[in-house]
Amino acid sequence: MRGTTRRSFTGASWENQVGYCRAIRRGNLAWVTGTVALGDNGEPFAVGDPEAQARRCFEIIATALAEVGGTIEDVVRTRMFVTDIDHWEAFGRAHGAVFKDHPPATTMVEISRFIGPDFLIEIEADAYIEDALPV
Repeated sequence: MRGTTRRSFTGASWENQVGYCRAIRRGNLAWVTGTVALGDNGEPFAVGDPEAQARRCFEIIATALAEVGGTIEDVVRTRMFVTDIDHWEAFGRAHGAVFKDHPPATTMVEISRFIGPDFLIEIEADAYIEDALPV
């Protein structure tokens, strides 16, 4: 018998085009898809500011986790894909501010580019949520 699944959607056009959701939870586990810094208007957020973009990614991730019954404190792993590793300290400050009291395992990898040239970072998160969904 399959367990209960919860999904979170942002309504971004990419979700329908590509066929994915922002977050998915099954049982105690939740996964948040690669998240870039979009503003509420759907445009790139804080263009040119690596720390602000990372903070915005974590805000979006926290919202998605809340929609599937979790919190940012449930995150056990993050992956940060960045276009310029020289900004590692700015990205790290944002990550450290969010996870200071509950640090997850993490990875930061430099890549050549994203779907849009204004994005400096994309973040994935995996979470373990104590209260399992009903079967």
